Amino acid sequence: MKKAIILFLMIVIIGLPFIPLQYALVFEYENTGKLLAYMKMDQGRDFQIKYTHSIHLSDVLETYEIDRKGIVTQKQLEYEDFAIGMPSDAQGNEKFIEKDGRYIIADMNRTFEYVDLRIGQIVANHTLLYKKKEIPFSSFIKEGTWIRIDYRRISLWEVLKGVSVFE
Repeated sequence: MKKAIILFLMIVIIGLPFIPLQYALVFEYENTGKLLAYMKMDQGRDFQIKYTHSIHLSDVLETYEIDRKGIVTQKQLEYEDFAIGMPSDAQGNEKFIEKDGRYIIADMNRTFEYVDLRIGQIVANHTLLYKKKEIPFSSFIKEGTWIRIDYRRISLWEVLKGVSVFE
């Protein structure tokens, strides 16, 4: 009986670091699920991605929220130019706003299981904005890398071998 309890405890202790317990916004290599970096984040919080548009050379700001189900939802898009690659109006119940020379599509409710993004090598300067901090993606992911941004549970093992974006 003692041997069975000891064996059970050893299995639990060895296996515990591999059980996904903590939620985080994760940055994975392409579509492999391989964790490159993570950011501890609660549901109901929002984050932004800022980048310089490659043709217009003006800033674009995308706002996302992690909803109560852990789904990534785009809430807002802000930009300066209508040209190639940018919308010229809102859709459905969204609101199109012009303010201080910028265009805003607000009240968006576009949901994604994940967001795929290629980190710009030259102009884009992709930057993560969270809790009033600006963190260039290039500080924790090599420029030119295709990443998948997802919200999921991560294990202690992934935390120990991954890179926190705040480090």
